[in-house]
Amino acid sequence: MAGNLDEVTDNNFQAEVLEADKPVLVDFWAPWCGPCRGFGPVFEAASEQHTDVVFGKVNTDEEQELAQGFGIRSIPTLMVLRDKVILYSEAGALSAGQLGSILERAKALDMQNVHRELAEQAEAEKGPDSKT
Repeated sequence: MAGNLDEVTDNNFQAEVLEADKPVLVDFWAPWCGPCRGFGPVFEAASEQHTDVVFGKVNTDEEQELAQGFGIRSIPTLMVLRDKVILYSEAGALSAGQLGSILERAKALDMQNVHRELAEQAEAEKGPDSKT
């Protein structure tokens, strides 16, 4: 693949996505999907511009369990992950400008704050009676 693109499979998902030390943009796609093929050049161009982001493509025909695990219902679906947290997930192809904006916001996030907020949310969901 050109640029900074990796094919993501169930076998390499842990290493490519979860253990990445920078933001990861995953494109869930299929070869028969017209909008996916139309978005391909935008995704590839972004991978060449944003070298500080890992770009991965998941072929949902070949990686059905992986797609199912993320609840992918329509394609293309784009997902941005950072520090094992899904920061963005949306079905549909984006313009180059929209994609660039999402990536810049993801890179600018203070992940310590994100993890703290997630921990606070989890604690609040447990309720006041929980002692764990």
